[in-house]
Amino acid sequence: MKILITGSSGRIGRTVTSILLNRGDDVVGFDAVSSPISHENFTGIVSDFSDTAALSQASDGVDAILHLGAFMSWKKEDQQKIFEANVTGTLNILAAAVESGARKIVFASSGEVYPDRKPEYLPIDEKHPTNPTSPYGLSKLMAEEAVRFYERVHHLPSVILRFSHTQDASELLDQNSFFSGSRFYLHAKIRQQREFGNHQLADLLETYKDGNNKLVVSCNEDGQPHCMGISDTRDTVAGVIAALDSDLAAGNAYNLAPPSATSFDQAIDCLKVATGLESIRINIPGPDLNYESDCEKAKENLGYQPKWTFERMVEDAVRQRDAK
Repeated sequence: MKILITGSSGRIGRTVTSILLNRGDDVVGFDAVSSPISHENFTGIVSDFSDTAALSQASDGVDAILHLGAFMSWKKEDQQKIFEANVTGTLNILAAAVESGARKIVFASSGEVYPDRKPEYLPIDEKHPTNPTSPYGLSKLMAEEAVRFYERVHHLPSVILRFSHTQDASELLDQNSFFSGSRFYLHAKIRQQREFGNHQLADLLETYKDGNNKLVVSCNEDGQPHCMGISDTRDTVAGVIAALDSDLAAGNAYNLAPPSATSFDQAIDCLKVATGLESIRINIPGPDLNYESDCEKAKENLGYQPKWTFERMVEDAVRQRDAK
């Protein structure tokens, strides 16, 4: 099978690419960043989603497209880029898919299409209303509608996968990593809040600085620790490949989630052992963060079986660190 993978240089895309190449598929990688992969059955194209000629070249003769690429940012000044990449870019990819005669597209959406800060019930399943509260979540929901439109009008079989937050295990110990740094570590969290213009919260965090970094148990205003799903890249990749290979997946949306949601007090307990850092608890003003996704539909229809709990991810990160 010949497969186009957008976002092929990202954490999910590069892992999917390696697995498909190892099992004998031909892969065309499409990313704004050059791929480090070197393989006789791999063709890399460096461009962005606005380049329709490059997309047409990349999709020529492919059997399926895994649209994993996206632009994600929390910065207000990046909102236009979010919609250009995630909505207009997806429309360009869908048009290229129809032009090329691709038989299937798997679209990487996000759990942010739900109201992750104010869910109507937990755990959130695919029947939950989609009322995104972030520009990124809105862009993904708009792209989902484009995917459904092309399936309905152009008869392009499509699978929508709503990812939980996904990262490599090793990132959990990286105090400056894009996601885990600002989520769990004091110094990175202060920098992030300054960038966002949340100076009141940043000033509060500054009061805990004493020269040494610390782990932060972020809590809601009532003191309840934040709770969310954090998926290991390997689980999400397994779900992507299951959706690609399934003959019954098209026409559906599926949540891909970890074995269980992670409460931040439990997360920090694990990270304290791994890093030796002290921890602090801070009540964060604003809407509560407490959600968990239900992936029973993916388990039943795709055979998806997530294996990597947060605790197991941290253990693996420690093994990787100690092996260096």
